[in-house]
Amino acid sequence: MTTYGLLLFEGVEELDFVGPWEVFTVSSVLRGGADTSVLIAERDEPVRCNKGMRVLPDHTVDDHPPLDVLLVPGGSGTRREVSNPALVGWITKTAAATAWVTGVCTGALLLHEAGPARGRRVATHHAFQEALQARGDITVVRDARYVVDGNLVTSQGVSAGIDMALWLVGRLHGRDHARAVRRAIQYEPAPPYLADEPLPG
Repeated sequence: MTTYGLLLFEGVEELDFVGPWEVFTVSSVLRGGADTSVLIAERDEPVRCNKGMRVLPDHTVDDHPPLDVLLVPGGSGTRREVSNPALVGWITKTAAATAWVTGVCTGALLLHEAGPARGRRVATHHAFQEALQARGDITVVRDARYVVDGNLVTSQGVSAGIDMALWLVGRLHGRDHARAVRRAIQYEPAPPYLADEPLPG
């Protein structure tokens, strides 16, 4: 069983978490309901996303189940949340206890502030590559939809999170499974997502 925790905050970019959510939940369906995906926010109240969608979290940062995978999305709210010590501290603590830490878009800013992205290779939205690099102690990879560095997997913006999530379910449950998920959600990027390539050793 894999438990995925997807962080929410005011101003989160919708597809940054909804895309991976689709991948993770369809993966679970194809595995007979073996996995769990939960939405986690600082408070137990609806979160207004970047484009106006309102989402109700399943848990708060104080009452969620143990996680195997942490996903930190991006969006305009990341620029505010990097100065939120409670949320940054939660990311630091939670990332240390999970098998995989993932980020989409400017979620990499939060992962840098919280520590998991420091000294690592990361991807982020093209409009924020310079700003992230300027923070120091990080290497921004500019020509990859997603980047794997140890147990940290980060992606470029918005739709790139789907590619990253497919790679992760391929890593966890096999490439054939990832292809089945891709087929189920009718995601046919060109060129195909890189989970069709050999996994690193």
